[in-house]
Amino acid sequence: MAAKEPSPDARRRSLAPLSRLLPYLKHYRGLVAGAIVSLIIAAVTTLTLPIAVRRMIDHGFNGVETGMIQGYFGMLVAIAALLAAASALRYYFVITLGERVVADLRRDVFAHVTKLSSSFFDTAHSGEIVSRLTADATQIKAVVSSTASQALRNTIMTIGAIVMMVVTSPKLSSMVIGAIPIIVLILVGFGRSVRAKSRHAQDMLAQASAYAGEQISAVRTLQAFTNESMVVGRFSAAVDRAFEAARSSIMARAVLTFFAIFFIFASVVAVLWFGSRDVLTGAMSPGTLSQFLLYAVLAAGALGSLSEVGGDFAQAAGAAERMSDILEEVPDVGAPSNPQALPAKALGAIEFRQVSFAYPSRPGMPTLTDLSFAVRPGETVAIVGPSGSGKSTIFSLLMRFYDPNAGSVVIDGVDLRHADPIDLRARMAVVPQDVAIFADTAGGNIAFGKADANQDAIEAAARDALADTFIRNLNHGYDTQVGERGITLSGGQRQRIGIARAILRDAPILLLDEATSALDAESETLVQTALERLMQGRTTLVIAHRLATILKADRILVLDGGRIVEEGTHQTLVQKNGVYAKLARLQFEHGADAFQAAE
Repeated sequence: MAAKEPSPDARRRSLAPLSRLLPYLKHYRGLVAGAIVSLIIAAVTTLTLPIAVRRMIDHGFNGVETGMIQGYFGMLVAIAALLAAASALRYYFVITLGERVVADLRRDVFAHVTKLSSSFFDTAHSGEIVSRLTADATQIKAVVSSTASQALRNTIMTIGAIVMMVVTSPKLSSMVIGAIPIIVLILVGFGRSVRAKSRHAQDMLAQASAYAGEQISAVRTLQAFTNESMVVGRFSAAVDRAFEAARSSIMARAVLTFFAIFFIFASVVAVLWFGSRDVLTGAMSPGTLSQFLLYAVLAAGALGSLSEVGGDFAQAAGAAERMSDILEEVPDVGAPSNPQALPAKALGAIEFRQVSFAYPSRPGMPTLTDLSFAVRPGETVAIVGPSGSGKSTIFSLLMRFYDPNAGSVVIDGVDLRHADPIDLRARMAVVPQDVAIFADTAGGNIAFGKADANQDAIEAAARDALADTFIRNLNHGYDTQVGERGITLSGGQRQRIGIARAILRDAPILLLDEATSALDAESETLVQTALERLMQGRTTLVIAHRLATILKADRILVLDGGRIVEEGTHQTLVQKNGVYAKLARLQFEHGADAFQAAE
């Protein structure tokens, strides 16, 4: 099927994404004004040079007025000094403006990304988002920093040079001006192709960057499975696709530049030929022809540069469109216009009321179905069940990463749909099964739980999580850099830092997703003791795969297929001889004796 031809409105909007930059430019009116003024001075100064050359040729080289030549050269030096000063100021203003605008744009895009719903990240690639913050922002910076000022300067130069050509010689001007419509048609026609190809090239580069980021983040898994050749091959193919897309864009720009420059300078050659005949017949002075020719060259050069910067604008428009796509992404889960305040004194009461939910990426596969349960303030409730039964989904709904498709989730009497997610999450501390460790210090990773915590509080949390000893044994103690994803730490050490982070947060609701899974037997016992102290006076939900860690829970909910199929204490559930009893028998190692002892 043939591609649908874009509508005229869509074509006119092809550079519309660049309008997204206007609010940023308005914040720095002083820099914009300085850039424009210095740019105009530089352009006007350049346009005076042909006049000085004409007067020097017509009056400075004859025997009568030889003394005037020194004055003309002095004037040229003064013009050069003014041009240099204006150009230097223009460079300072536009480069500073470009850096400032792009810094603000990157900040806003990143801030917006942090507020997007989990459903966005279910399908988005982190590497592609980073590419938009880096490569796309660099394209935009190039336009704001230099291309826009060059375009404005060349526009002024083109208009000014054409006006001065008409003043100098209307006859010769008609020949040059007649070529302008042809050049404009070429610019418009090829410009559309350049914009489309530039956007495609940027998309291909983003895909390659996303793949590289994903593989680098899992480089040990890559090497463990000896898939270096496969990964390099796939990345090479992605890079080659990006190169072919870029080459296609470059080819379109090269063809555009060829035709524009050819027609411009062909018209200049024609002018020179006709003008030389007028000089020979005495109808025009040599200085006048020189002045006209210089203006024609200035106009030609300016138009030729405009044809090149058109491609830069097309690339920047594609980059701005991609960044605008992120800024225009609306979170599925957000604060209502008038959020309902949670009680000033947090109780920690949790209730699921007939909740049904399916992930947006899998709408036809419900994870929870008509789920109802309540957790009293200060109660410890464990959630067990086979993989895929919906345990982690309960945590996601509690933290309002998603909203249920039906039913409601309530905390302290407030439906979470009516609450501000930030206020809600501030009342929770979570220790996931796979703790996220950042490329920061050991102390900085713990402080992620409470940004304003002092060093004493950080160290106290580490002691309670049994992390203090191993942290002090690191090269620089709490100031030791632990590497990206905590690569220099063992699994148990990463888990204990995650537990310390939750302890530091001191939240009324505690969510533990198999928090001791990565610890050895000795550390597990000690950390379990620390967690039991932490759970006192707090509402705690525990996702458990290892049933030995939840024997003291007040209640155990057994999930299967997104529904609660059993509920009770360890002892009562074992006596029922149902799903829980089956799971228990599979996990306790020494058969019936150990199973009975565990009771």
